[in-house]
Amino acid sequence: MKLLKQSLFAFTTALLVLASCSSTPGDKDGSNLNPAEKSKPLDVKALLAYNPKNADKQIDAFMQHLHTAAGFNGNVLVAKKGKIVYQNAFGWANYPHQDSLTLNSQFELASISKTMTSTAILQLMERGKLRLTDSVQQFFPNFPYHGVTIRMLLTHRSGLPNYVYAIDDVFRKEHRDQKKGVTNQQMMDLLAQYKPARYNVPDKGYHYNNSNFMVLGSIIEKAAHVPYADYMMQNVFLPAGMKHTNVYSKATYDKIPTKVLGHDRNSWRYSVAQNYLDGPVGDKGIYSTVGDLFLFDRALRAGKLIKQATQDSAYTNRVPLKHGHFGYGYGWHLFEAPNQKVVYHTGWWHGFRHNFLRDMKEDVVIILLDNMANGSLLHLDDLFKMTGMPVVRAGAYGRGGEEEDEQAQAPTVEKKKHKKELVSKNSAVKKHKTHKH
Repeated sequence: MKLLKQSLFAFTTALLVLASCSSTPGDKDGSNLNPAEKSKPLDVKALLAYNPKNADKQIDAFMQHLHTAAGFNGNVLVAKKGKIVYQNAFGWANYPHQDSLTLNSQFELASISKTMTSTAILQLMERGKLRLTDSVQQFFPNFPYHGVTIRMLLTHRSGLPNYVYAIDDVFRKEHRDQKKGVTNQQMMDLLAQYKPARYNVPDKGYHYNNSNFMVLGSIIEKAAHVPYADYMMQNVFLPAGMKHTNVYSKATYDKIPTKVLGHDRNSWRYSVAQNYLDGPVGDKGIYSTVGDLFLFDRALRAGKLIKQATQDSAYTNRVPLKHGHFGYGYGWHLFEAPNQKVVYHTGWWHGFRHNFLRDMKEDVVIILLDNMANGSLLHLDDLFKMTGMPVVRAGAYGRGGEEEDEQAQAPTVEKKKHKKELVSKNSAVKKHKTHKH
């Protein structure tokens, strides 16, 4: 009998060891599963429920004034405690064609795309596909800048040159085709070939730079063995219920399929033409709506994309605080004050300027997507105050109110100057009827 018990114990132990050896670390906590399999999907219909008759009147008055007086042209959504209290669309999607914006209008998110790229990188980390201490050379052996890790890319501490400017010089000097988009792999090859000078040595300091997230987008493709667009759709957009969000690259599309044009110089005369720099993705290239960005916020809060502990790490400051309040985590700008924390990102690219802000303490979300590059988004202090969110504007805390924007406008290859006689900006605003949704 004793011998039988010993045999059963040995057999059971062997089975446990075999099971342990055949599973990966991620399988033990379910992190290798698609996020949609871990829990029920978000109730998208309930989250997006909104009756314009119940719109917050104070916020509406503010936004109407921002539209008419400051020239805001875009879409807005404000939510509190998971409920939309205000949303609206103001102005033109395509002025030459006289097409108005709707709440389903897709905007090029510009650098807001970085928040989703970082989410994808952290997903792959949770699934054991990469480590934040991995060097870029582990995925791209010919990468010419040694000592750069994934963590440095996430925090803008890599010291890399900005590909947007370095490679733009190459295209201009060599008279290359500037209308056809280049892929991430082609951009990585160009960096390896021309080796533009570093901005700084790795991990020396913080310097916001699109190269970091273009490289991260490239690493996603290597680690996941699928195109960036496919990975994002299956692992971020669909699990979050974001049915109006896509990755569009000029390397794939001759004409990116969006109805919203970016406008520059604070003028309807100039709609910015997409060019080869609209090919690389990861630092930009995601197109979405205000509603889908709200769903992204809710999916993160519900832990449907990455674990809460991983999010806490992403929202931890990794750089010296600017003006005592402003920092950067893993793909998120941070505002910190006693008992206050806002994670956010801005965007500025080819005529688009945006703000996406999430108050982590009070659960307030403010989203403004703008396709007229002007200064209207620098006048949001009253909106912050009426929603209970801290004033998230660097100029409000230092340098005599001077506003700084570290996301310098991208170089443009061509701007379309419309031949049609145009009215002034102010009269165009008055002429356009605001549509409430």
